[in-house]
Amino acid sequence: MYPPELVAPMRDELSNVGFEQMQSPEDVDRVLNSEGTVLVVLNSVCGCAAGSMRPGVRLSLEGSKKPSKLASTFAGVDSDAVERARKYMLPYPPSSPAIGLFKDGRLVHMIERHHIEGRSPQMIAENLQMAFSEYC
Repeated sequence: MYPPELVAPMRDELSNVGFEQMQSPEDVDRVLNSEGTVLVVLNSVCGCAAGSMRPGVRLSLEGSKKPSKLASTFAGVDSDAVERARKYMLPYPPSSPAIGLFKDGRLVHMIERHHIEGRSPQMIAENLQMAFSEYC
């Protein structure tokens, strides 16, 4: 577990652009069992989350189509919430960071860690914007 004060700036990178923080399994269930599209970010302290994933997610939201809800939970901090979110992301194996797009409670697009590592924020943003165009 990471201390909350350590991850606060990393949480804020997403909260500041409208992401709701899911810190319990009940939060995850409430957010993901809703109508519309939900972008879920499994946040992480790793370098690929800092250098590519969070900047790419923020950049993706500059497009004309966006999910109706934005939500995030933090690996190594919100353990129970992350575990619940990963159940919704099956059959994909556990991965953090990771990004999932849900439509009406169903996973429709997934970006795993191996799709984040070594990719630029622009590549991640483009990937997400294509998914937004199709599902949002």
